[in-house]
Amino acid sequence: QVQVVESGGGLVQPGGSLRLSCVASGSIFGLFVMGWYRQAPGKQRELVATITNGGRTTYLDSVKGRFTISRDNAKSTVYLQMNSLKPEDTAVYYCTAGGTARGSYAPGAWGQGTQVTVSS
Repeated sequence: QVQVVESGGGLVQPGGSLRLSCVASGSIFGLFVMGWYRQAPGKQRELVATITNGGRTTYLDSVKGRFTISRDNAKSTVYLQMNSLKPEDTAVYYCTAGGTARGSYAPGAWGQGTQVTVSS
């Protein structure tokens, strides 16, 4: 069974950058579509980005052009590079390992989450 652990969150000023990392273990990393979700206080959890083993990516509209998801299969690691951060990006970010069901991303394993706070 796959486990995922995130790191890299923190406090950053508006316009700044952060890179989140997520290491997977316990299964074959290449089998999974990896994703990042986020949840802000009082708001529903939303899917930020996904990446397939072949490198095909999807993004939430509000982060397109600012965030980049990537993966290093040799290191069983997925990254989320976040640039031009805005206060509305403040949330707990979760890494997931999953697949697809009926054309939609279906997360399986979840990490514990890492806090990203964008504030001056």
